[in-house]
Amino acid sequence: MGEACSRLSEEERQVIRIEIGNGTSIRRIGLMLGRNASTVGREIKRDTWFPSNENESCRPYRPKRLKTGPWTGGYYIAGPAQRKAGRRRAKPRKRYRLSCERLWARVAEWLRRGWSPLPVSGGPRVLFPDDSAMRVCPETVCRWIHADRHRRERRARCLPRGHGRRRRRGGRRTSRFPIPGRVPIPERPPEAGDRSGFGHWEADGVIGAGCNPHTEVERKTRFLMAGIVPGKTAGESVGAQLDMFSPLPAGARVGVTHDNGTGFARHTRLRDGPGMDTCFADPYSGRRRGSNENRNGMIRRHPPKRSEIRMDMAGELREIVDEADNRPMRVLGYRTHAEAFADELLELQDQQGCCTSK
Repeated sequence: MGEACSRLSEEERQVIRIEIGNGTSIRRIGLMLGRNASTVGREIKRDTWFPSNENESCRPYRPKRLKTGPWTGGYYIAGPAQRKAGRRRAKPRKRYRLSCERLWARVAEWLRRGWSPLPVSGGPRVLFPDDSAMRVCPETVCRWIHADRHRRERRARCLPRGHGRRRRRGGRRTSRFPIPGRVPIPERPPEAGDRSGFGHWEADGVIGAGCNPHTEVERKTRFLMAGIVPGKTAGESVGAQLDMFSPLPAGARVGVTHDNGTGFARHTRLRDGPGMDTCFADPYSGRRRGSNENRNGMIRRHPPKRSEIRMDMAGELREIVDEADNRPMRVLGYRTHAEAFADELLELQDQQGCCTSK
């Protein structure tokens, strides 16, 4: 009599009233109406009335165990049930989070600036700590963007990946060519795996037409460093790494995790030079180097795939890196990556000063 996704009609409620009087089971009533048995059961439980005294004046009652039929002394009347359903629908419901104009103005502004949903959700908590209306979770922002086609076309590019649809996590497994001296990621130090130790990095190359940006991300603070490599050879890649890590103190360059590309075949130079530990993630397991993949996605949004990258674009790359390092992040207490990295360097200097004084 009605579609399963629509509300019960008055005619369906009349059928429920008649069949209850005949002693028909709830499951059979559901089959007759083309409805789920739970829908019929909730309707009966919600709108069954029981006499409260000898005059049979009725009061609403919701029994813990549903018992309906002529033997219970309860009454299900279609007309009052229909009117109660109309009154329930007319009552105002809880406001949808993004219906708050002030909140949405902030969310839209930060999305246009390229912030990911996590900082977008954390920003109002810091700016409006006492305003409960200025609260939104990251999942609400993502679902709101992907819920409508026109909205998705306008706003999906503001997400970290800019994908038109949400993708399933995970990847496939396959074998790759052997890398000399390769150390698998399970042998990485525990403090690098759980991000409790400072100075452990993730490395990758962003392939482009012409030159290639090379990125390094510190795992604990998610601080990003990047440089442009003129070619794709292993020697040029490790040379860029040495240039990035040389200015840092020894405690800030403990180890680095690579992917399985040929650009890192000469990783042993990092062991021999700065004395860094090197290891490699499993093939096609970018989630094991999630911070680096995340930052690469930010860089991709400015010079997208197959766009030409030249050596004279170092200034533009520096602006992209600065913008990424100055975003607040929830896991850092809504500090920026640059602030967290600077705090770690200061703490490292204090520790070295204490050791020197002793």
